[in-house]
Amino acid sequence: GKRIAETLCFDYQRSHNLDISIARIFNTYGPNMAKEDGRVISNFIVQALQGKDLTIYGKGSQTRSFCYVDDLVLGLVKLMNSKFSGPINIGSDQEFTILELAELVRSKINPNLNLILKDLPEDDPKQRKPDLKLIKQELNWEPKINLSNGLDKTINYFKTLIK
Repeated sequence: GKRIAETLCFDYQRSHNLDISIARIFNTYGPNMAKEDGRVISNFIVQALQGKDLTIYGKGSQTRSFCYVDDLVLGLVKLMNSKFSGPINIGSDQEFTILELAELVRSKINPNLNLILKDLPEDDPKQRKPDLKLIKQELNWEPKINLSNGLDKTINYFKTLIK
């Protein structure tokens, strides 16, 4: 579906001589996430703040990369202000296992929580990491906020929701 949408945008651009920019956004997190959105970062933070054990699907060896929302917005602004139409990946290329993420969240909120392993869904990808060569080359952009600092800001936001 996403690739077809990109193709339709480029066809529309050619037909109507419009400027377009296509960004492929990878895992983004930060304040103002919905606590029930089902994403791994919000799930872990909410579970930890509620004093619940953290649920990991599979053994936690699958990897993800996480981009803090401020970095994503700066990447989108750079793309919109450029002549580059894309598609271009915007995200972080720093990979973490789900187990590493769970341990980091647990260490920041409540080190006494247990990690509970559940069956991995069949369609869960083993790896999600964008290739950022093009955005670095074309837009001189890369994420600046590391996972630990971004988690601190995100945890502080969720603390205002969960009392």
